[in-house]
Amino acid sequence: MTLQALIVIMLVPMCSGYAVWTLMPSSGRRAVAGWLLRFKLPRRLAAPLAKAAAAPAASCGCSGCDRAAPAAPAGSAQALRFHPRSKP
Repeated sequence: MTLQALIVIMLVPMCSGYAVWTLMPSSGRRAVAGWLLRFKLPRRLAAPLAKAAAAPAASCGCSGCDRAAPAAPAGSAQALRFHPRSKP
C-alpha cells in the first residue's frame, strides 16, 4: 500500500465525520457530544464537545446575527451626501 493510499484512508473518514457533524441538527450534535464525553478524551477534544453538549435547546448558534438592526428614532434626520461626477 502506498503512502498516498494511507493518507487518503485517513482523510476521507475525517472529512466525512466533519461534514456529518456540521450538517447535523444541534439536538443531534448535543446527544453525540454528550455520549462522546463519557469517554476519557484529551482536553483539546473535550472542551469543544463540552461546549456543544451544554448548548441550550433553543439555540440557533448564530450569537445574535439574526437580530434586526436598531431602528432610528422617528423624526430623525439623515445627512445626504452628494458625490461629484468624475470628468471623462
